Amino acid sequence: MQVARLFLPIVCLVTACSADPPRTVQGTPAAPVQAASALKLTSAQKSLIGRKIWQNESAGKVSGLTAWNDGEEFPSMGIGHFIWYPKGFNGRWTETWPEFVNYATQRGLSVPAVGRLADCPWPNKASFTRDFNGPALAGLRKWLAGNIAVQTEFIAYKSRAALPKIMKAAPAAQQARIQANYNKVATTTNGIYALVDYVNFKGDGTNPRETYAGQGWGLMWVLMEMRDVPSGQAAAREFGESAKRRLDLRIKNSPQSRGEARWRAGWHNRCDSYGRPL
Repeated sequence: MQVARLFLPIVCLVTACSADPPRTVQGTPAAPVQAASALKLTSAQKSLIGRKIWQNESAGKVSGLTAWNDGEEFPSMGIGHFIWYPKGFNGRWTETWPEFVNYATQRGLSVPAVGRLADCPWPNKASFTRDFNGPALAGLRKWLAGNIAVQTEFIAYKSRAALPKIMKAAPAAQQARIQANYNKVATTTNGIYALVDYVNFKGDGTNPRETYAGQGWGLMWVLMEMRDVPSGQAAAREFGESAKRRLDLRIKNSPQSRGEARWRAGWHNRCDSYGRPL
């Protein structure tokens, strides 16, 4: 894979481009659109990055395309495990499934009817599990398995939209460092994969609710945490190491009732993949 084919579209993250506003899902307000358009990837690039993310989230299994993790109040859908809140739940994590449905619908795709509901129709994991092999969830999994490319495009779009948000939210003294580290990481194909994957994995870092003890773990925090290294593979590896440090701090600061230490090994493995060529 040629680095330049991936690199040029991502570098223009800092350039404002227009994007069509997303449509709404059954009356749900559309998510605000940043001044950026969807990242342009070739079919081969979409397949490579999309399947890598799918592998990260659920070992590339079709059954993992509709999941409800133990200890969570919501299901996670698609290759990126997009969060979908049941009615009445408003958690600290950024909900992304309705935004993905808006994105896919805007591009002319017909998402199954149950997926277009503003709220997840399963109120808890028990009801979700009972219906796991029923027509609604089975149909969603079939649709998701057949539409990997648009899920990858959405994840890339979210990554592209993250940098302008980060630059507005970050302390002024950190903005140049953030921009420089982003550009350093984006000079390799696996670095680009890291930037795309991490926003989907742990968010852009600008949501003040996604913090423990005032410390976050999203992309903004990882870029600020990075040590000074050269561009290229060294930057991609350091991005992964920085992410591990922020996630370790998250585990340290998290409520004991959540038991987040059980995720450490998996999180570290995922971050280690950022430093390896694809």
